[in-house]
Amino acid sequence: MWKKCLIAFLISMVPLIEIRGGILYALIAGVPTWLAYLVCIIGNMLPVPIIFFFARKVLEWGKDKKIIGKFFTFCLEKGHKGGQKLLKGKNGVYIALLFFVGIPLPGTGAWTGTLAASILDLDFKKSSAAVMVGVILAGVIIGVLSLFGINILT
Repeated sequence: MWKKCLIAFLISMVPLIEIRGGILYALIAGVPTWLAYLVCIIGNMLPVPIIFFFARKVLEWGKDKKIIGKFFTFCLEKGHKGGQKLLKGKNGVYIALLFFVGIPLPGTGAWTGTLAASILDLDFKKSSAAVMVGVILAGVIIGVLSLFGINILT
């Protein structure tokens, strides 16, 4: 059982796959639902502080490097542009972040949401809370869809 939980935990930490894949794996592997959610939420949230505090620094550092500079600059500019639209309603930015993370589509998970929050210099505590509620929402959506036999990975 613990091996399955560890695998689900690690799957939940992987960018783009995140809780969507971790929950599905755990439920298919027979991990009890409450334990699957606990393990996958912790696994998905563990990288959040690291991403929040270091991702922007890494992107800023790499933007003038020869090989990676163009990509890092693109990431910073894209994040800044997209964020300016969200920041028009400052109070609503955390709700938007919650739903961005909570809708289980590729590229809209805790990693991307936290990176956006970091690039936009949002408050860490409020961003983390929004991301956590979004992760829980995504997990619930995936769990409900799997109960109905809807395979979202294909």
